[in-house]
Amino acid sequence: MHFPRHLYGALGLAGLLALSGCGKRTAVPPPKPVRAVSAAQAILKDIPLYLDEIGNCTAYEAVVVQPQVSGALTAVHFQDGAEIRKGDLLFTIDPRYCQASLAKAQATLESDRAKAAYAQVQVKRNAELSKTKVISAQDYDSLVSTAQAAQATVQADQAAVDEARLNLEYCEIRSPIDGRAGKRKVDIGNIVNANATALLSIQRQDPVYVDFTIPERALSDVRAYREKGTLQVEIRFADDPNKRRLGSFDFLDNGVQQSSGTVRVRAMIDNKDRLFWPGQFVNVRLLLDVIPQSVLVPSDAVQIGQSGPFVFVVKADSTVELRKIQVGQRQEENTAVTKGLAVGEPVVVTGQISLAPGAKVKVVPDGGGK
Repeated sequence: MHFPRHLYGALGLAGLLALSGCGKRTAVPPPKPVRAVSAAQAILKDIPLYLDEIGNCTAYEAVVVQPQVSGALTAVHFQDGAEIRKGDLLFTIDPRYCQASLAKAQATLESDRAKAAYAQVQVKRNAELSKTKVISAQDYDSLVSTAQAAQATVQADQAAVDEARLNLEYCEIRSPIDGRAGKRKVDIGNIVNANATALLSIQRQDPVYVDFTIPERALSDVRAYREKGTLQVEIRFADDPNKRRLGSFDFLDNGVQQSSGTVRVRAMIDNKDRLFWPGQFVNVRLLLDVIPQSVLVPSDAVQIGQSGPFVFVVKADSTVELRKIQVGQRQEENTAVTKGLAVGEPVVVTGQISLAPGAKVKVVPDGGGK
């Protein structure tokens, strides 16, 4: 069949349009990848308000034992490092010199007592004679004066005897406090000098003090909570946080250290088991008060961006929303959220890498990593 020439152009155009219509397709966007994450719900809990500082343990009492008489050291009655009770015998100094001094003082006392007694008899014997003018008033007054001087000499002799007896007691050196002995500084046979030779250090370790500092900016809060009566102190080891003990707030210094802008503070804790040792560094948490009904999320959920902290909130359609928040204190493995999050909202804990607002997620027990 032959078509008129003028129809060929129309048929060709129609064919081209038909072919063009058959090749057109509608673009379908690829599905969004689903990312595996782990999530946790924001919880409500009372949490403590606190300051974290570094502290140093110090002995409740510390004594450096020194002799109060001079002489040769003849005995040591304790083991280095032993637990010592108040009054325990520690050292003995050769007592023979002090014994001789005591005997001499006692002999002098007895001699002067006899002289004083004779002088007193003379006074009594001449008292009547003085009244009858047998002896002059001047002679009688001289007898009275001699008797009084003799009595004063007896009192001085008695003081010398007491001093000699005390020095003899000082030859036995006893512990002035309960505590733990250090290493003795002097061995048997050495000559020690009164109030000069250090023999031993003793430290009382129960209870024990913990000294630390707080920044000047926290001083007003600490004073306020101290008046409120809510202050407590928790002491922990840096290498083993599970070893911890509560103590009591004991001392606040009366001024700010200008060089550091800090205030010295001291706590006191029971230490019967000697868990803490004088000179040891510890972590100190000064508990100020309890913040009721605080919103908490795992600390790993909190991310930091250019605009501040935020979390990814998992929505009902399994997509995530970037939520800006305000954070408070850390509490163990959690962080308090003071604004921006409600109790029960699930937040992404692990798997935040490559997440963006609107991303599709699948919550699994251990998400695809941070």
